[in-house]
Amino acid sequence: MIEKIEEPLVPTGRLFEQELHKDLHQFLLSMKEIDARLPECPDIEELWEQIAQAYLPDGIREFNAYPMASLGWMMYIGMAVAKYLDTEWEIHSKLPDIYAYIRDKRGYDCMDEYIREEILLLKDDEYTATDKLVGECASRVHHALMHQQIEPGTKEAFYAYVSCLHQLYLFGAAMQLNRMGYHMTKMQ
Repeated sequence: MIEKIEEPLVPTGRLFEQELHKDLHQFLLSMKEIDARLPECPDIEELWEQIAQAYLPDGIREFNAYPMASLGWMMYIGMAVAKYLDTEWEIHSKLPDIYAYIRDKRGYDCMDEYIREEILLLKDDEYTATDKLVGECASRVHHALMHQQIEPGTKEAFYAYVSCLHQLYLFGAAMQLNRMGYHMTKMQ
């Protein structure tokens, strides 16, 4: 007798990350925070692995009690890296750990405020709107992650969490590049 092999009911790995990408892309496009074509920025992508490795101990520790912060802070980090790329890359590209540099300014709990105030220089309505937008993106990603019904503490849960962080980082950077006037348009 041959046993029936059931396919997983939830997408995993690359497919899950592609679904996150599609959802965040459509949402941020509808909010006019990004262009239809996302920027290609290898300098920002190259830093992902280093930033992720440094961030994971803090992010994982905070996830159960504060999932929106654990996810959303990575979007802020992407925004900060994009801003550094535009303004002070000669200084910041030489830092051994950009994440620790940002985190240690005010600590993990206040990292979002530090990035909005001191790196992005946001005030009043922009400050509040960015907080709300990052919160909504973190909520969307958290919702998608929870619907995967992956057992906590497993290898699959870890990789799904990293996929969430990766997309939030990339879209944070894309959003900030767009805000600074970098637009990807088709060449004629």
